[in-house]
This record gives sequence, C-alpha cells and structure tokens, in this order.
Amino acid sequence: MMSRLVPKLRFKEFGGEWEDNRLGNVYKFFPTKSFPRDKLNYEKGKVKNIHYGDIHTKFSTLFDITKETVPYINQSVNISNIKKNSYCLEGDIVFADASEDLDDIGKSIELINLNNESLLAGLHTLLARQIEKNIIKGFTGYLFKSNSIRNQIKREAQGAKVLGLSVRKLENISISFPKEKKEQQKIASCLSSLDALIEAQNKKVSVLKQHKKGLMQQLFPAEGKREPKLRFKAFSGEWVEKKLGDCLGYLQPTKYLVSDTNYNDDYDTPVLTAGKTFILGYTNEKSGIFKNNLPVIIFDDFTTATKYVDFPFKAKSSAMKILLAKESMNIKFMYELMQMIKYEVGNHERHWISKFALLDVLIPTPKEQQKIANTLSTLDNLIEAQDQKITQLKQHKKGLMQQLFVSSEVAHE
Repeated sequence: MMSRLVPKLRFKEFGGEWEDNRLGNVYKFFPTKSFPRDKLNYEKGKVKNIHYGDIHTKFSTLFDITKETVPYINQSVNISNIKKNSYCLEGDIVFADASEDLDDIGKSIELINLNNESLLAGLHTLLARQIEKNIIKGFTGYLFKSNSIRNQIKREAQGAKVLGLSVRKLENISISFPKEKKEQQKIASCLSSLDALIEAQNKKVSVLKQHKKGLMQQLFPAEGKREPKLRFKAFSGEWVEKKLGDCLGYLQPTKYLVSDTNYNDDYDTPVLTAGKTFILGYTNEKSGIFKNNLPVIIFDDFTTATKYVDFPFKAKSSAMKILLAKESMNIKFMYELMQMIKYEVGNHERHWISKFALLDVLIPTPKEQQKIANTLSTLDNLIEAQDQKITQLKQHKKGLMQQLFVSSEVAHE
C-alpha cells in the first residue's frame, strides 16, 4: 500500500514518507516591531524594515535583500531597546498577519540573502525561525506557498473588514516536508529555476513596454510642436488642431449594465471597468451586450482611465463612457493619443463632457493615423504574446507545486 505522506509527483531517486509536524514544533516566533510608513525612508539609515504591504505587493517568495527595494528605519527613531533575536536572520520566514483579501492573509517570504545588512520585520508581520535546522534555506519559501498550508492559513484567518492571523493560530498549522535535505534542495532548485524564467520573461515585457513608450513620444508631436519628431516617409506637414470631442463621440452605458454580479469564469461575456482591474468577471446574461461598432474606448468619467476594447462586453458602472471614433478618425490612434494627454484629476466630478471633450489635440491625416495605429498594434501584439508566456509559466509552476508538495487532503485525512 502506498504511503500517505508523499507528493503526487516525485523525483525518482527519493522514497519514503515525508515528515509531518505542527509549525510550532518546527519554528519559533520572535517579537516584531511596528514602524508605520512615515517612520521609513529609501535614502539612508542603518537598519532596514520589512513592511507587510511590501510582502503583499512586491517582495519575492525567496527574499534577496540585494535584489529588493527595502526601506530604512528613520535614524531619528530609537531602536536601541530592540533585542538581538528580533533582528532577521537568513532562513527566517516573515508572514503578513493582516489583509483585506483572504487570498493574501498570511502571505510569506523566506529570507535567503541579507548581505550582512541589519533587517527588522515591521508592522503587521510575524517572524518565524527554525528551532532545529531540518529544512534547507530556499525550500520553506515555496512550502508556505503550497495549497496545503495556504488553505490552512485561510481557515485560521479571523476578522470582518480586515483579516488577522495570530502566532497561536499559525503554530497549530500542520506542515509536511521531505526528511532528506537532498529532496528539499531538488524541489527548491526546480521551482527557483522556473522563477528565474518568469523573471527573465517579465524583464522582456518591460523592455518592450519601454520601447513602445519611447516610440510614442516620437510618433506624436511634443508639447509646443505641431509635427512629430519621427515620421513615416510618405507623410509631411503640420497636424491639425481639433477638440477631442470633435474626434470621438460617446454613448452612455445604461443599456449595457450588468444586472447580476455573481460572475463565473465559465460564462461567456466579460464585464468591464476602465480601471486597473479591466475585466471584473464574466456573466451569462444574453441581453444588453455591447457588440456593434467595435472597437471602442471605455472611459472612466471620474478617474479618466481608459481601455481599448475590441470584443463584446457588458459594463458595471454608469460612470463609464463608451467612446466611438467619428468620421475620418481611427479609434486605435485616438486611444494611443489619449495616453499622451497630461491631465491631473482634481475634484470628484465627471470629466468627459465638461473637461476632456474640450481638450485641444493634434490630428494627422487618416492615412497617417492608420500607419501609426498599425505600428503600435504590432508592438501591442508582441507584448501580448510575451505576456501570454508569463501566464503559461505561472500556470505551469502552479500545477507543479500542487504535485510536488503533499496535498492537504493527504496530509490531514
């Protein structure tokens, strides 16, 4: 009969059951110090600080201080009473103990390289250190991202608007890991290699986005100029000044608003916002779908955020305007032109009719618009293809992690 405490996918040279223990028997927790953002800076100091917000948003699973942007504690702050064991050591785990999002509660990083720098775990963090060195450095960071542990942490989280996690709750979580350090190393090396591929792919996308940004600065006239710095050979002469509202018409989204916000990824029609999220979810509603006159620009009337949309959709908010190209105007060109507009949002008010539509913009001939639009679309397609590779690599890593670690069902049946 097959052992219970084994992962679904295993390197062939290893066998036997994994170790299973309470986290509190493997790790000891040490006091952390709460320093709000206004007590931190990025210029100078002697001691750096891990803020829980950075665990949520930017720090890598395996934390290397030489590769991360970590704030200093202001030198005016008295830290002389902080005990030595509260300073972070390599191999420590730092948890974020607060979050508004269940998926982020208890998110953690493993400190693999501190470069001999002084570091403290700060506001809303928990600091855990191995009691005995049974787990190699670089393995636990991935272990605590496994479904088994993440699901347990989510069950232990408490709170209404803001979720919290205590040391006592964490100590009772069950963790399973290979007894052989060679197997731990093999798993860590496999996953860190994938992370390196994802990081390299992210850099590739960043370079392409920077290239597009630089190209746009040359393809559109600079402030005070009426011709662009970079021009296709067939075109010459000054661009013509028009009001933005003379180039784009608008529709209210009322007829296209979603009725039921119980979204499901299995449904067909995306529900959009012009904000950062873009696709809020998918609906199975069949009526009130915007599908004619595509592509369009969706415009957030309060924030002035925009998105280019070339597929059928429904809208969530009545604060959105659906912008359509007027005669002799290329919608893709107009979208890219709007990205070049420098506009600071002030009061909480609607902007399209009273402000944005009245802005002066410079417009070339329809043929030049098309040429610019085609050039930027080609770059967009390249960026999207590279983004897809990142998505595929992340999906591959997610699937691999589900098999390389003992599942919660196996560990706790």
